[in-house]
Amino acid sequence: MPLVFESFRAARDGLAAALREAGADGLVVMSRADGAAALVNAGSLRHFLASVVPSDAVIAPDEHGYSVYLPEQPIAADGATLDDALNHMVEALRTYAVAWHEVLRQAPNHSGNWGLVQLIELSSDDQLRDWLASSSA
Repeated sequence: MPLVFESFRAARDGLAAALREAGADGLVVMSRADGAAALVNAGSLRHFLASVVPSDAVIAPDEHGYSVYLPEQPIAADGATLDDALNHMVEALRTYAVAWHEVLRQAPNHSGNWGLVQLIELSSDDQLRDWLASSSA
């Protein structure tokens, strides 16, 4: 059963309990007149997002090295080696996440990428490389 705070003030007063609950994979809901917010364990959310947001990354060797891209997304990178290409793709993903927050989330063809952006932001570089490479395994 979630821990529910009927106001943000109540949530602030109960912050220690809220953090304990979220840290133990519980759900914390904070409500106010204009909506509600949820507090969850970041590691658990990242794990969930990685399972429901498949990378579908295409890793293609060519005469100059490797290309990595996400079909259906405007995100791609190249590198002389596979490691270089994956590292550049991680940088491209992080750049996309920043651009999504600044402007792209308003665009109809990008607004549905909330899960992808959250996954990028919750992941380390190593986790993103593993996520990208998992599609070609």
